[in-house]
Amino acid sequence: MAGIAPPPGVGPGHDPGLHGTNGTANGTSATTMIREVWADNLEQEMALLRSLVDKWPYLAMDTEFPGIVARPIGNFKTSADYHYQTLRCNVDLLKLIQLGITFADEHGNIPPNACAFQFNFKFSLTEDMYAQDSIDLLVKAGLDFARHEEHGIDVAHFGELLITSGLVLFPTVKWVSFHSGYDFGYLLKILTGKPLPADEHEFFAWLRLYFPCIYDIKYLMKACASLKGGLQDVADDLGVERIGPQHQAGSDALLTAKTFFKLRRVFFEDVIDDQAIGCLFGLGSWSGVPGAQGTNAAAAAGTASASGSSGDR
Repeated sequence: MAGIAPPPGVGPGHDPGLHGTNGTANGTSATTMIREVWADNLEQEMALLRSLVDKWPYLAMDTEFPGIVARPIGNFKTSADYHYQTLRCNVDLLKLIQLGITFADEHGNIPPNACAFQFNFKFSLTEDMYAQDSIDLLVKAGLDFARHEEHGIDVAHFGELLITSGLVLFPTVKWVSFHSGYDFGYLLKILTGKPLPADEHEFFAWLRLYFPCIYDIKYLMKACASLKGGLQDVADDLGVERIGPQHQAGSDALLTAKTFFKLRRVFFEDVIDDQAIGCLFGLGSWSGVPGAQGTNAAAAAGTASASGSSGDR
């Protein structure tokens, strides 16, 4: 793979945005590095993202958010409608804590020196709403909420940079996720600066506009009878190794990328039916099974749930 030049003023062994799996400032290998993004290096790192997307058009994504604090009341037409209204009220009430993005090419190769980007957003434990169990999980995973409060990224500024980044609005950019209704809900809120629409059909219209090509691994698992559980369970079953700590968005995004390409090869012979594009597990009216190839393909049912990390679902 061709190398990637670091942003101006940043050279090998002197990159403040990188950390390795050992948690040190400089990782032992470029392939084990996750780029930490805070308010002070946001524009520098976004410039690097813009330079990557043409050659590495697959974007695996994961978020960390402060859990579920509200449930909708009333009558609901379907279970999917209830799940969407739960998502909507929580996304509208709460703030995103982390976003992880990993780039890959068509063959699953990941760019060196930019294994994953981990965006850390402004979040206050004294002012913002959250579910305590979700925060406890994130603290255990190593999140520094004092630093999030003092040095976190302003989501409005991030939204302005994201909308012009080339990462959204283009069908050539393929987003990869795991049980990602909440993930995309938060991103749509950031991109539009508006509450999510009350109607689920309008939500999917927004989704198709900003993210024309999405693959949700949890949805694809309907065609993989032997695969169950959350992201880590699926990765373990497929023999995919994690880099970095679980329940941090950068590590989870990297694991999502590696798991997607392994699943696509093993269960779909590297060809996924276009009908699976834009389908999110637990939302919408789709009830079919994505077309898998080979002897491993079969339908597997599932129900939607949510926590502060999409990989848990």
